[in-house]
Order: sequence, then structure tokens, then C-alpha cells
Amino acid sequence: MNFGALPERLAHVRAEIARRQATAGRTEPVTIVAVTKGFGLDAVEAALAAGLPDVGENRVQEALGKLDTPAGRRATWHLVGHLQRNKAKHVAGRFTLIHSVDSGPLAEELDGRAAAHGARQRVLLQVNVAGETQKSGCTPAETSALARQVTAQPHLALEGLMTIAPFTDDQDVQRRTFRGLRVLRDDLQEEGLWLPTLSMGMSADYGIAVEEGATVIRLGTVLFGPRGAVAT
Repeated sequence: MNFGALPERLAHVRAEIARRQATAGRTEPVTIVAVTKGFGLDAVEAALAAGLPDVGENRVQEALGKLDTPAGRRATWHLVGHLQRNKAKHVAGRFTLIHSVDSGPLAEELDGRAAAHGARQRVLLQVNVAGETQKSGCTPAETSALARQVTAQPHLALEGLMTIAPFTDDQDVQRRTFRGLRVLRDDLQEEGLWLPTLSMGMSADYGIAVEEGATVIRLGTVLFGPRGAVAT
């Protein structure tokens, strides 16, 4: 595929981040994770060439085909999709950051796998802020107990929270979701947990996420173009 438009699209995203932060009075750095789901290794190479070292995948199997390549070894890999316990053996110690820990059993499995790799695995808790039955994630009410369970694992490093807003054009719904995650994180920090990372916002809603305090945004289409189409 032709990703020649990526530098221009990235410049637009960075300008939008700056504009949204100025509007909200925010100054925290925002990491852009280039999500290459549905694209080939050439998307990873294009992201790296454009100055985007952070690359994300939703599916473990798809990621494994890209990790152990010359381009893949230069990238900083994020697992941003749902993780099943039986796939933990493939990801611990191989992804820099796992965004989708959502249960105690998964945390314990990852801890054991990370120990076997001699690694300390960086993770985020996925929280289903909007309470959508079709989405993964712990509930807001479960987050404090799960966070403490994760921090008790010797080979896991809990760095923050992640959420996915409902797929809607209603910006009020998007904003409530992102604000809810930030407030939840702030409450946890009042309890003594240091959680600097808020992974929230994708191609359709990253601007509102940035206004609400996102420190990581996960972008695919807005950078690479529609999946299954040639990016121009």
C-alpha cells in the first residue's frame, strides 16, 4: 500500500492535539500509538519513517507476524486489543505496554509469564466506563481492587488506565466516558496509586480525549486511511 499521505496526516493530528490542549489548558505530553491492525508490515515501516516509534496491534496473532522483523524490532509495541489468558504466553515480555488487563486471573497469568521471561511487564487496566455489554474491561467499581491486585504482582508494573468510548457521534457521550476515566484515575491516585497514563481516544474521538487528559491516543484510520483501501 501507498502511505505517502502519512506525514501530512500526522502533522494534522499533531496540530489538532496542540489546539485541543490549548483549549483545555493542558500541557501533558501525548503519545501517538500508530495502530497497524489490518495493514501489513509496510504500515509499520511507514510509521517508523514518519517518526512514530509506538506501534499498536489489536490481535496477538497479527502482531506476532510483525514483531520479529527488522522493522518490528525497531518499534515500541503496544497491545491495545482484548487479551485472552491463553494468549498471555505470547505477549508477556514482548510488548512494551499491554493496555487491556481487565481481570485478576489475567494479571496473575501475565505475571507468571513475565517472570519466565525475566521481565517486568508494563500494563494498563482496561475499564468499561460506559458499561457496554459488548466491550471488555472491568467496571469502574471493580477498578480499585483490581489495581491493587495488579500492583501486588512482582513482575507487573501498573502505569494507568485505558478505555474505549461508545461508537457514537454524540460528543457528550464520548466526553463523559473520557472524563469518567480521568476522574477514576484521580480517585485512585488519592488512594496512593500513581497512575500517570490515560490511554483513551481513537481516530474518531481523539480530540475530545485529549481535552479530557489523554496521555496516549490509539490511531489507525486517521493516519493510514481506510483499511482495505489504498492510502493516497
